Amino acid sequence: MARHVSWRAGGAVARGYQPADLADLATFLRALRTDEPVLMVGLGSNLLVRDGGFDGTAIFTHGALAELRLEPDGSIYAEAGVASPKLARFAANHARAEAEFLAGVPGTVGGALAMNAGCHGGETWNYVERVLMLNRQGEFVTRSPDEFSIAYRHAGLKAVTDEVFAAAWFRFPAGSTEAARGRIRALLERRIATQPLQLPNAGSVFRNPPGDYAARLIEAAGLKGTQIGGAQVSEKHANFIVNRGGAARASEIEMLIGQIRTTVDEKFAIRLVQEVRIVGVETQEQMTVKREQLMRKATPNGAES
Repeated sequence: MARHVSWRAGGAVARGYQPADLADLATFLRALRTDEPVLMVGLGSNLLVRDGGFDGTAIFTHGALAELRLEPDGSIYAEAGVASPKLARFAANHARAEAEFLAGVPGTVGGALAMNAGCHGGETWNYVERVLMLNRQGEFVTRSPDEFSIAYRHAGLKAVTDEVFAAAWFRFPAGSTEAARGRIRALLERRIATQPLQLPNAGSVFRNPPGDYAARLIEAAGLKGTQIGGAQVSEKHANFIVNRGGAARASEIEMLIGQIRTTVDEKFAIRLVQEVRIVGVETQEQMTVKREQLMRKATPNGAES
């Protein structure tokens, strides 16, 4: 999966599948074993597969579920594999406003829906009119936003189902193409200036806690530049972990995430919540390190156990 996630690190999946289109994906899901674990992968910008691998099927949506169109009623239909920046540009070209923030979301529409992605004051679900879901029986279901629990960096169905996001209809207010394109340019220039885009990364690792910023807390904890193997807290933006030499292991990235969370918690009594999704099996080395850490915490005054 190192070839399929933006961190350029991670273990293997047992099986991989790229559908031809939504109908093909529905056929595939109907034929899949009901107990088969499924991992939906867009641009892999919010995902880490542990070095021990993922014993299931990864479904690659980018470049496959790619339909993007303006509907007769003025809404914009976008399938789950459409890159969020492409949706932002499409909206701008059709004189729609307020979609510009999506140019700063380094993922696909499916991922943006699943985590209510946002930046610069915009959030995905503020503009969702309805969504097309697909279940494991290969059936399509159209749902409205009031069927979801929507929060900061989270969106999930209120009812427990096995559905995944297939597409969505967005409604953005009318605006100026020229103004929207200008805002997109300004946003991208800001990203280049403030984020370590030249190194493999997964975007923001942690959610911002209420009333504060994860990057500020991590930097104040003295963690900027901290490194475990090839994984490093970015010296440019503290809420980014970069694969410094391109050879970081998933376990190193995950251990660094744990170190950041623990240190910030100890210094500021704030428990950071990670945005990135981590799946798969831990290696024996990871499990050994975690056992040792738990033993040290359980030993009073740092004495040898």
